[in-house]
Amino acid sequence: MTRLTLALDAMGGDFGPCVTVPAAMQALASALHLHLLLVGDPDKIMPLLAKADSAALARLQIIPAESVIASDAKPSWAIRHSRGSSMRVALELVKEGRAAACVSAGNTGALMGLSKLLLKPLEGIERPALMTVLPHQMQGKTVVLDLGANVESDSAMLVQFAIMGAVVAEELLAIAQPRVALLNIGQEENKGIASIREAADILRESDDINYIGYLEGNDLLTGKTDVLVCDGFVGNITLKTMEGVVRMFLSLLKSQGEGKKRVWWLSLLGHFLKKRLARRFGHLNPDQYNGACLLGLRGTVIKSHGAANQSAFAAAIEQAEQAVRRQVPERIAARLQAVLPKSD
Repeated sequence: MTRLTLALDAMGGDFGPCVTVPAAMQALASALHLHLLLVGDPDKIMPLLAKADSAALARLQIIPAESVIASDAKPSWAIRHSRGSSMRVALELVKEGRAAACVSAGNTGALMGLSKLLLKPLEGIERPALMTVLPHQMQGKTVVLDLGANVESDSAMLVQFAIMGAVVAEELLAIAQPRVALLNIGQEENKGIASIREAADILRESDDINYIGYLEGNDLLTGKTDVLVCDGFVGNITLKTMEGVVRMFLSLLKSQGEGKKRVWWLSLLGHFLKKRLARRFGHLNPDQYNGACLLGLRGTVIKSHGAANQSAFAAAIEQAEQAVRRQVPERIAARLQAVLPKSD
């Protein structure tokens, strides 16, 4: 790929340009074919580029935007008043073909609604879902969705999520016949709410999905499944709880024993153990896999954590680059044409 252009909502998230602009420069430094459109307030963006490398600046363009959608704004209100906002302008650049993907750390509900309005869902998809790929303890990866785009999901939507997740696992992770599971409060068939049980009945009868049943939350990182499906409410809480625990664990590895005097051999042993543990579990650091793809759209949209730091937002930019390069929407659309009618 000789040139790839992405649109970044530079004003979204908890920190806005203070994070997005340095992350953009980091991404440009690591990918010479990358071109970025920074959408936002030029007066706030320009000072952060004062010391930037001239070669990288040549592959960056500032697209002015008049406003910012607040993170606490109601999605319906935000969509009605979105004209001229950094998020909407970034999505319009994708719609117009000037950018191959959009990356935003802004309001999730607004991003979901505007993406659906401007880019349109794929045929057969009722509502898009936020998806990420998590590393697990078997050194593989698990596709997890939905992570917050849809607070409530009926059985039909859960089945659509399962199909899209299976396509991602098969096409992008090269997993033949990926195992698909539903996240539930128990593994017994009679457990869970009606929508989960109904989705399980549909998936169990599908010849196109390798459905293996229910899994509980403690199996998220075990590698027992290749695709884990849930509604956005459960998925968002599950992901953030896991990330909080991992961050606490990794911070303890860094801080354990600091400021304390110990005999030399205990210090050496502690340092050795911390290095071993950090090497064993460091790949679970949430900053390394930040960026959830909004699956089910006719274009590529990546949602970053609102509280992402520079490294995490740069990881979201990389996610967008990979999704475009691997043609995620096109591959999903091709598979859905064959799979969805049978699932229905």
